[in-house]
Formats: sequence, structure tokens, C-alpha cells
Amino acid sequence: MLEDRLAAELAEIATAGLTRRRRLLASPCGRIATVDGREVLNFASNDYLGLAGNAEIAAALADGARRWGAGSGASHLVAGHLAPHEALEKALAAFTGFARVLTFSTGYLANLAVTPTLAGRSAAVFSDKLNHASLIDAMQLAKAAGADVHRYPHGDVAGLERQLAACAAPVKLIVTDAVFSMDGDLAPLPALFALAGRFDAWLVVDDAHGFGVLGAQGRGCLAHFNLPPDPRIILMGTLGKAAGVSGAFVAGSATTIDYLLNKGRSYIFTTAAPPAVACALSKSLDLIRAGDGLRRQLFVNIARLRDGLAGLPWQLLPSATAIQPLIVGENDAAVALAEALWEHGLWVPAIRPPTVPKGMARLRVSVSAAHTEADIDCLVATLKELA
Repeated sequence: MLEDRLAAELAEIATAGLTRRRRLLASPCGRIATVDGREVLNFASNDYLGLAGNAEIAAALADGARRWGAGSGASHLVAGHLAPHEALEKALAAFTGFARVLTFSTGYLANLAVTPTLAGRSAAVFSDKLNHASLIDAMQLAKAAGADVHRYPHGDVAGLERQLAACAAPVKLIVTDAVFSMDGDLAPLPALFALAGRFDAWLVVDDAHGFGVLGAQGRGCLAHFNLPPDPRIILMGTLGKAAGVSGAFVAGSATTIDYLLNKGRSYIFTTAAPPAVACALSKSLDLIRAGDGLRRQLFVNIARLRDGLAGLPWQLLPSATAIQPLIVGENDAAVALAEALWEHGLWVPAIRPPTVPKGMARLRVSVSAAHTEADIDCLVATLKELA
């Protein structure tokens, strides 16, 4: 029986300590959450600026729904590109400095639109080994279409340079996360940009965890490194993390964006997001632009957490971002530590393979500007007690 085979595989997953399950929230996303019937401090979400529950954004969403209805009704290219979508794309282009922007319902769809569309049969793709699953899947789609794909060791500029130098493909793409979602470290974007120029390659940057947080006015990792909105850079940013809402965008030159609009399958064949979401995101973008105070508080919280966790028996990776990984090691040990925190009213997820390498299971602490000093101190004190 087919279901017997599935059940056997699920049993193997359970034996390896890799079973996944959902927790049920009965409250809005925020620093305090009601989850599975209990109130906990939330260190699990990617709501880095605390905007997911922002009243102004919620009001813009509600006003947008009253004016524009609940749904878009079609894909962008048929009849689903409404005025709020257009206004958001123009605002994002101005904010990032790029000529044009396309918006998507999710970051996953955005990444699936870029690499497979630009990497044809004569192309070569070079992807950081620790890239997000959506970038890996995009690379596999490019491979299925005939592109030559390579993975370079994480952050290894010299290794990537050797791969590029040995490649004769006329079209090349360097693909990387900007902030790596499980380690919290930053890609060496200036060096990657220099290689892209030297080897006439596109640089595809997934700034899911940097947009809204890093750089002047939260413009992201390119601004953090003072990199220009160059035509050879293609920037993807998600809008459900620091922006607090939902969706994603791809920014680039006018020609590149027009090409993706005409050829990107996950853009062409997907119903556009509700226009009310675009209304909410336009308000969120205003708050991000004016959110220096939120960003300062976020980095104060990050520093407080790191200072507090120094000296614990688990390895705290050297991250300066809102993602603070605490390496535990084995799957069962990471799950047990997360459950112990849960019993103390702290929600910190355990991350296990295949999301991270075998033997590198961890707690992924997500810090928010909404957290108070008392929240940070509570987590630190509890981890010290459990240690």
C-alpha cells in the first residue's frame, strides 16, 4: 500500500528526531503570543521590527480591503494588476534605488522567477552552499532547463573565483543569500560584486533578512555595504519579515525586470496578491523608512542577548543580525532544550537537518525591536539555569 510506505518513512523521521509539527497561535504575531493554549515570550518569528501587529499597517490593510475588495481576481498580466500594486512597486523602486520592481506573493515565488528565467541552456549558475531552499530549488530548475550549476563553499570568495575562472559559459549568475537564515552571517557582497564585474556575471541577492533592518533607513544589505543599484545586481527582498506583512519583490534594471515580467513563469501564472496587502505594505515601507529608532532598539537587544549568552556551554555563532543561532549538536538535545524553554514560557524553535547540517542542530533565537530588556534577560537567565 502506498500509505504504508509513507507511514514507514514517517516512522524513520520520528526515530531520527526530525518530526515536524505546527504550533497553533490564538493571538496576533507579537513579542507575547498565545500558542497551543498558553502564553509565551516569542523568540520564534521573523518580525524583526515588531511591525506585524502595527495598528497603522492593520488600518491600511482594512482600508485597502474596503476600497479594493478582498482579492485581485487574476494574475498581474491578465486583469490583476491594480493601482495599489503599481504604487507599491514604484515606492519600492525609489526606496531601493533600482529602476524597476516586480512584486510577488511570496519570496519563494520571487526566487523561482529569477534564476531559472535568466539561466538558459548556455548559462552557468554559482550558488553559495548555505543558500535558502528557495534558491536551491531555483538552481535545480535552471539545471533542468540545461544550465550548468555549481555550489561554492559557504562565503568562499577564492573558491568561487576559481570556479568562475574555469567557466566558459557566456551567461553566468552568482546567487547568494545576503543574510543567511540559519547562521545569521552576511555574505561578502562587495567581493561578490567585484567578481560579478570581473567575470561579466549577474549577482542575484536574496535580502530576505536584511531588508528593513540593515543599511541606511533599512534599505538592506546593499546599502549596508554601500553597493550601488547596479544593472548587474538583481535584488530580492521579502515583505513578511521586517516589513511585517506578506509578499516579496525583485528589483533590477528596467530591461531585466521587463524580461522577468515576460518570461518568469512564477510571475506570469500566479494570481496577484490582494490589493489590500499592497496598501498595507506601502504603509509599512513608510514606517521602515522612518524606523531608525526601531532599528537602534533591535541592535541594543541583539547586543544584550549576546553579552548575556557568553560563556554558556553551547556555541553562539558570530552573528551581528537579528538571527542568533545557538548550536546544540544532536537533534534530540536541541529539541529537549527547546521544550525545556517552552515549559518556562519561552518559544525558541529547534532547527534540525536537513535545514542545517547533521550534528549542527540548534536553537534559532529571533530578536525583535519589540522585545524588552526584561524579555532578553528572561531568556538569558533561563538558558543559564538549564545549562
